[in-house]
Amino acid sequence: MSKQSMREEAERLIRETMEKKNIVIKQGQTRIEAVCGKCGAPNRILAEKGATRVKFACKQCDHKQETL
Repeated sequence: MSKQSMREEAERLIRETMEKKNIVIKQGQTRIEAVCGKCGAPNRILAEKGATRVKFACKQCDHKQETL
C-alpha cells in the first residue's frame, strides 16, 4: 500500500466511525514544553484551552515565570 492509499483508508474509516457515533472527539488541555529562563531546565506545563500565557515555577530552581 502506498502512503496516499493508507491515508485515504484511514480517512474513510474515521468518517464511517463518526457517522456511527462510536467515537467522540474532545479538545483538552495543551502541553507546553518550556525552558527555564534562569537555569535552562526543561519544564512541561499544561495550559487550558485558549490560554496563551501560563504562569509556572521551574521544577528544579523554583523560579517563577510565564510562558511565551
